[in-house]
Amino acid sequence: MLNSRFDALKLMRNLEAPEHLLTHVKLVGEAADLILDKCEQLCVPIDSEFVRIGVVIHDVGKIVHAREMTGPGSQHEPEGEKILLSEGVSAKIARCCMSHARWHEMDCSTEELLIALADKLWKGKRVESLELLVIDRFAAALKKERWDIYQELDSQFELIAADGNDRLNRSVMS
Repeated sequence: MLNSRFDALKLMRNLEAPEHLLTHVKLVGEAADLILDKCEQLCVPIDSEFVRIGVVIHDVGKIVHAREMTGPGSQHEPEGEKILLSEGVSAKIARCCMSHARWHEMDCSTEELLIALADKLWKGKRVESLELLVIDRFAAALKKERWDIYQELDSQFELIAADGNDRLNRSVMS
């Protein structure tokens, strides 16, 4: 049972995740924490612990498909879900292995979209369609129009992305 980021990291270590992968999820976690801080400031109801756990386990399939840690590929996504289900992790959490990369073709929760967004922003990559989905979810939760919160969220996303080179450099040094 994964109840916290700590539990998820412990599982990753038990599965013998390489240090580079653990560094990656830590750096994605930094981006996620900044997004979650904004959620809290705006009073957007989010299951923050789900996001933190999902960030840690989203690439667990790269333990098996290690070449995808440094190159393209999507075999780690279904593999990760399979690994987590075999470890007794809930299907809701295990699904993050798929939804973090396939958010555009799946019906995702707001939390899953935040995991996908953190996985882009950590390295400085902006994905407008994903960001607009998140902004629209926040607007709906707050009963506001997109443009009422757009500038504030866009600024936060830009702030996170602006530190992408620093996080990428720390990723390489690990």
